[in-house]
Order: sequence, then structure tokens, then C-alpha cells
Amino acid sequence: MSMFSTGILVLTSPLHTLPLRIAPVLSSAAQLVERTLYVHLHPGLNLGKEGQARPVYIPPVVDLSKLITRLYNNAADICGHLDVRVLLTNVRAQSATIPNCPFPSPQALAHSPDVVLTDFPLLDTSQTHQVTQCLQSYTGRCYVCSPSMSSVLLHPQIQHLNRESVDQKVPEESVEPMRTYNNVVVGGTFDRLHGAHRTLLNISCLLANRRFLIGVCDHAMLKKKVLKELIEPYSVRVQKLQAFLKDVKPSLEVQIVPLDDPFGVSVVDPLLECIVVSEETRRGGEAVNKKRVENGLPALVLHEIQLLKDAHHSDIEEEKISSSSFRTRLLGTLLSQPRPAPDLPLAPYVIGLTGGSGSGKSSIAKRLEALGAVKIDCDKLGHAVYQPGATAYHQVLQEFGSDILSEDKTIDRRALGKKVFGNQERLKALTNIVWPEIALLVKERIQKSREEGKQVCVLDAAVLLEAGWNDMVHEVWVTVIPEEEAVSRITARDGVSAEDALRRLHSQWSNSKQVQYANVALTTLWEPEVTQKQVLKAWNLLQKRIQKLQEK
Repeated sequence: MSMFSTGILVLTSPLHTLPLRIAPVLSSAAQLVERTLYVHLHPGLNLGKEGQARPVYIPPVVDLSKLITRLYNNAADICGHLDVRVLLTNVRAQSATIPNCPFPSPQALAHSPDVVLTDFPLLDTSQTHQVTQCLQSYTGRCYVCSPSMSSVLLHPQIQHLNRESVDQKVPEESVEPMRTYNNVVVGGTFDRLHGAHRTLLNISCLLANRRFLIGVCDHAMLKKKVLKELIEPYSVRVQKLQAFLKDVKPSLEVQIVPLDDPFGVSVVDPLLECIVVSEETRRGGEAVNKKRVENGLPALVLHEIQLLKDAHHSDIEEEKISSSSFRTRLLGTLLSQPRPAPDLPLAPYVIGLTGGSGSGKSSIAKRLEALGAVKIDCDKLGHAVYQPGATAYHQVLQEFGSDILSEDKTIDRRALGKKVFGNQERLKALTNIVWPEIALLVKERIQKSREEGKQVCVLDAAVLLEAGWNDMVHEVWVTVIPEEEAVSRITARDGVSAEDALRRLHSQWSNSKQVQYANVALTTLWEPEVTQKQVLKAWNLLQKRIQKLQEK
């Protein structure tokens, strides 16, 4: 069956039976949908009778909260590639002031569904046409869908429920209502929205009747995060949150604010009633309440949700589903498409490898060399341009004077360094002389590799980006490590003080700035075997990209 970009799954099974059925339902849906899967809940919906298939409000009960957690947990395990969103427009406690129909007009979603699926049990195959027509009509009342939307009944595909699922005792139906609040608050980084985020957000939407306040970590709150350089910009994270919440519960007033300390507005907003936490962040919620009491405000109700286990985590990743694990998995993969380089011959394919002092850039270059790349060491070429007789040698002497010469008439780079240290104008005068000469030597090495029939060159260059040498390469690869680790390595390697190491690092481009130009990011933060796995992954993916380009 053909794949669809966006689907909407209408679940009709009784709420208390869905936890045992949701895994095979999601598995079947994932075979048909490749990007976004919306989930609409209507337990007991009868699609066999047109007159009865009308959207109604369903109450927020405890079973619903449990189902949402189970659903996102299963989705992370079964169909992690899908953007799954549980829609809650029709979930609300009934009252005399609320209209009977939750959809006065069809709700527009961020992605228009082009297929609707359902778990509705079809007992008589002669009803197939009637049920699919009814399903399309029902869905069209609720959401704006593609005019050519298809319908799929999943029931025949999920009859092969494994014996373990069948034999499990179905829990008794519970109608225990959830306590809801007018004003609910949560906080987090919300980097690359994943199943744990979606669970937190969905349950918060269940709890919130009017306003949902979200503190999103920024600046100081990101400093200690693993691979913080790969965290999406604040504006991107906010945009994704807004789009998700607009789909899930458009009636909510959503406020998103930057979080620069552990508390933010949660300790000063008098209207807040509930904060949603996990077992991991409960102590943070208790700290918020302590501050609120100190500020003369009532304590918040702590609503604790379950952490989701990550069935795919590696040895260096957390057992729970987390953004840091997702960022770790980005290492070695293509973060952004290489810029078009029509003036660069395809062979050899040139990788520009850069990174701050102490980042392990050169060790990665050696690993790539062992895999077959030609290594071009720009630091060694830099030494060559200072040698007597070289063009740069005479220009440097003319600019900086003969007092930088050693007894053997070679340039004393330490003496030269003292003349330019802390003086941007003098440093620029030096780099204007030296960098173009190094670039000429690099081009000679690339040409030699081309003549020898080499396929890949890796340009090991600390100043690749500052010097503008990225126009000589097909891709930019950046090696990053935390600043404190870099300082530790520099002091151990070079015998300098921590202050000197920091000054050196701060004179270079920051990790974050370099990553903005990166097609691939790597780190040497963990054990050598972990670095080797990253490099192998990056190399193998690179070979596939080169092969595709050669086939064009």
C-alpha cells in the first residue's frame, strides 16, 4: 500500500482496553504514514451508523492520562521516525456553558491529513464502503483534511495481536476524573521535541483549562547541557512548541517565556495553580513551592508524570528518553546539507575539519586518514611558510622587523606571537600575509591528491572558518568538547595555566559559532572507542553521499 505523508488515527476502542491494543495499532499505522500521525480519541464511536458518528466531548479521566503516556512510550519504541500528536480539542469536562459539539467548524492542523485510519472493528466486510465513508465524513467534521483523503480500516491488520497481549488481563474501566486547573506551568529545554516532551505537554494540556505557561531554558540554563552546541536556537524551540500546542489544544492560552534561572516566573505568578513534574524534576518543583511561600504566594499542586524509558539507548546515553541522547545520535550525521560547490571538482572530495584548541581535531584527522583519506595538516604547512626563502618569510620580516629572528635566521614564532597578542590590528596584518600562502600550499596538496586518484582529502585546519578556507572544501566538520574539558587538556598538554588556556580558547571562535557552519559535528569527549564509532559512522555516511553525487 502507498505511503502517506500525514495521517489521522481515529481510536474508537473503549479507553480501558486501548493500552493493550495501542502498540499493534501504531505499528500498522507506521507502515502507511511516513511523517506526521495525529491521534484522535473517541471511545465507543460507532462508524457503522452514520447518524451516530458525530464528534462529542469526552471527559478528562485518569485512564486518559495513562493512555497518553503509554501511547507516546510505544510510539518512541515502534515508530520513532513519526511526529505523533495526540489531539485534545474534544477532551473537556461537560458543563452547561460548553456547546455540545467540540468542533463548531473543522480545525486546521499544521499538516493536512491525506489519510484517515481507525481501529474500528469491522464485523461484516459488506459494510466496508459504508464504514469508510462514515469515517471520512466524521473526520471532515473535525479537521480540515486533504480533498483526496483516503481511508484505511486497520482492524484486519491488527488481528494478529500476539498471545501475550491477548492473554493479559484487561483492566476494569475507570471513570475517575482528573483534577484540572485554570493555570498550569512547566519548564524545560524542549530541544528536538520527543516522546517525553510530548507526554509532558499533552498531560499539561489535559490539566489546563485556560492558560498554559511554559518556561524554556535559555542562555545560563544551557551551560551544563551535554553537547549544548547542538541545541536548537531558542526561537526554533519556541516555534515548534507553538505549532505542537496549537494542534493539540487550540483553545488554550499558551505563554512561552525564556528561563534563565531554575525558577523563572513560576515563583512570582499569583495565578498559577499546578506545576507538572517528573520523578526526576520533583525536587525542582518542591524548590519552586518553597520560593513561592517565601514570596507570600500559595504553593502549587505538583502533578507528577512518569519518565519514558528509551529502548534504544547506548552505553553513553541515559536510560530515559532525553534530548541529550538525541543530540548524541546526531554526531557523525549530516546536520545541514553541504553548500553547492560547482567550481570544486568532485574528486578528491575535500572535508574541512576544524575545532577549538584541545578538541581532539587532529586525532580525528588521523582516524580518517586510517580509513583512506589524505590528511593535509595546515599547522605543518603554517610552519613551512615561515621558513627562510618562503614568500611569507620576507613579508613578515618587513612588517614586524628583524628582531623576531632567531640566531639561525628562522622566525621565532614566540617572539612574533608577543608582537601580535592582544592586538587585533597587528594580528590581522600577520594573518593577511600568512593565510593566503597556506591556502596556496593546500591547493597544491589537493591537486597532487587528484593526480594520484585519491577520493577523499581531510583538511586539518584550526582556522578553517576564520581564514575563509571553507570555499576550498565540500563539507565542514567541526569537533566540539566542553570548555572545562578543553582547559584540562590544554594545561596537561602544554604546561600552561588554566587562565592562559582560557585566554587561548576565548581568542578562537566559540564551539557554537563553529557549529553554525558545520555539516557534521563530532566529539572526543568520551572513550576512544566511542570516538571511533562516531568517525566510522561519519565516514560510511560520507561514502554514501559521494556515491550519490557520482551517480548524478
